[in-house]
Amino acid sequence: MTSTVHGVIARGPHRPVELAEILVPDPGPGEALVAVQACGVCHTDLHYRQGAINDDFPFLLGHEAAGVVEAVGPGVSEVAPGDFVILNWRAVCGECRACRRGRPWYCFATHNARQPMTLTDGTPLSPALGIGAFADKTLVAAGQCTKVSAEVPATVAGLLGCGVMAGLGAALNTGAVGRGDSVAVIGCGGVGAAAIAGARLAGACRIVAVDVDERKLLVAKEFGATHTIASSGRTNEEVAEEIRAATGGFGADVVIDAVGLPDTYLQAFYGRDLAGTVVLVGVPNPSARLELPLIDVFGRGGALKSSWYGDCLPSRDFPTLIDLHRQGRLPLDRFVSETIGLGDVEAAFSKMRHGDVLRSVVVL
Repeated sequence: MTSTVHGVIARGPHRPVELAEILVPDPGPGEALVAVQACGVCHTDLHYRQGAINDDFPFLLGHEAAGVVEAVGPGVSEVAPGDFVILNWRAVCGECRACRRGRPWYCFATHNARQPMTLTDGTPLSPALGIGAFADKTLVAAGQCTKVSAEVPATVAGLLGCGVMAGLGAALNTGAVGRGDSVAVIGCGGVGAAAIAGARLAGACRIVAVDVDERKLLVAKEFGATHTIASSGRTNEEVAEEIRAATGGFGADVVIDAVGLPDTYLQAFYGRDLAGTVVLVGVPNPSARLELPLIDVFGRGGALKSSWYGDCLPSRDFPTLIDLHRQGRLPLDRFVSETIGLGDVEAAFSKMRHGDVLRSVVVL
């Protein structure tokens, strides 16, 4: 059997998204059918729409979501019908070399639902990041569902499914920010603002926010930035020098690049203290190239890290972060700039490109 629902699809690059009827199969072995309640509009969805990730059109967009499990297939024990869950795109396999070494956040064989969702004419859809949550219902692997407290609204909980988790995890997991550390965050959109919130939560003493848009610097202060740098029109060397000046003249212990451009990476590299850490969480364009004197890589020491999904383990991190929000220690609700309907996704992409929102959230 199948369910007929409405979903937002992208048929090709540079074409507006459209609302279409889609068919969602009942869950098979290891799968779960989830009634989506809310889904954030993420830059990754825009990348899919533009064909910047691959050309496996048509895509069923949406992945930063929360909802209620409606049905499960044979062999599913992780979740049950009625569970309130956050969807994730890293369903760890438990068997690959990373999982066997006790590092499941690096799982190399994450899995998705095996059955395809389709258009009414039978055309299979490619779900964004294996989820496809801009729809009334979606079919996922059961391991992509993480049960959390239903006391938190779906509009808030779903944010942990991607961007906010990426930023929090860049600070808490990858960067391992600790009490008394100094931190700089370059790029203060949704991911960068979450990195600032994570650094504050970890007890960083100085948090320097860097952005070309002064509106975002004001938002950064709300999330815990103690210093701000307006970087528009400044050279990489000038930005790095300002980061050092804001951190006692030495540079930050951890610098998080939430943009992913060669220029911002150079600012991060030279804005850190000796033996400091650079964390790249902004996704670079595949054509981007970086040139660094190898002697500087050697001589400055420290660590150069990439943060994949905030190096999160959903089963560990999602419930903990939801509890911190319930305690008033993590203001996840502040990331929600607006709530919209399924038909408003294209307009939300435009607002995102112009830096007008942290997150637009589709409510179903």
